[in-house]
Amino acid sequence: MSDVIAIKQLVTKYNELRREIKKIIVGQDEVVEQVLISIFSGGHVLLIGVPGLAKTLLVHTVANALGLNFKRIQFTPDLMPSDILGSELLDENRHFKFIKGPVFSNIILADEINRTPPKTQAALLEAMQEKSVTIAGHTYKLDKPYFVLATQNPIEQEGTYPLPEAQLDRFMFAVNLEYPSFNEEVDIVKTTTVGAKPVINALFTAEEIIKYQELIQKIPVADNVIEYAVTLVSKTRPKCSIAPEIVKKYIDWGAGPRASQNLILSAKTYAVMHGKFSPDIEDVQKVATGILRHRLIKNYKAEAEGLSIEDIIKSLF
Repeated sequence: MSDVIAIKQLVTKYNELRREIKKIIVGQDEVVEQVLISIFSGGHVLLIGVPGLAKTLLVHTVANALGLNFKRIQFTPDLMPSDILGSELLDENRHFKFIKGPVFSNIILADEINRTPPKTQAALLEAMQEKSVTIAGHTYKLDKPYFVLATQNPIEQEGTYPLPEAQLDRFMFAVNLEYPSFNEEVDIVKTTTVGAKPVINALFTAEEIIKYQELIQKIPVADNVIEYAVTLVSKTRPKCSIAPEIVKKYIDWGAGPRASQNLILSAKTYAVMHGKFSPDIEDVQKVATGILRHRLIKNYKAEAEGLSIEDIIKSLF
């Protein structure tokens, strides 16, 4: 099958996938799009939103529609790394046997990831980056495709352990969930209080998703688009010669090279999902806010003047 036919097939299946997810998830179109872009790019997502915005339901619905295994881990202050990764136990023959933890699944929902101490947060790092887990000197490969979707509650800061920058950088996208509009909320109440439950059909297999991920990797990108992405990321670094005044004034730390890689990967996926065979600068701009949002650190002046990260990112275009 030629790549052109495969891309056209993916566009058709992507649109079917969006319709399938809409059976249960009302609104949140941009959030769903960024989660799906991340999956087909092979990245992870951090969802930031107050309780009750259907973060768990969204992940469950996406996993079902993609035909993937799904596990939910509730992060709490007393959670241990072995509760996530698994542990070795003595069997009846006095041999050590590895019992796999919930991290061994295709899609992991790390619920309220900032509620657990850094030692347990770090247990996910190897899984997210290397797609493997090391226990007692043995390395176990995780099933592919592998995707971590973590949630974070922005309101309650008491009893939380903010994610370190190194871990934040592992997430391809950081997505802010907003409250639904009035009409969307009316639809939500209508559809969830009548007892009927729509059936979600699995539209993909794990093998198909891996095949489409490999296809997206092969998409060509013009040099000027790559240079635009790298320039955009360079502009976020206050000490860089091309950084604009707004960055020098309001940003303490900018984004690293992983942001440039993620910009191009996700721009490829965004372009393909919209029926194009190569991304352009506009596609890079479409994904830039979600890619850069969690990689820039504002200073106290930006906080005092009420300037958002989104405002700063948009000024760089």
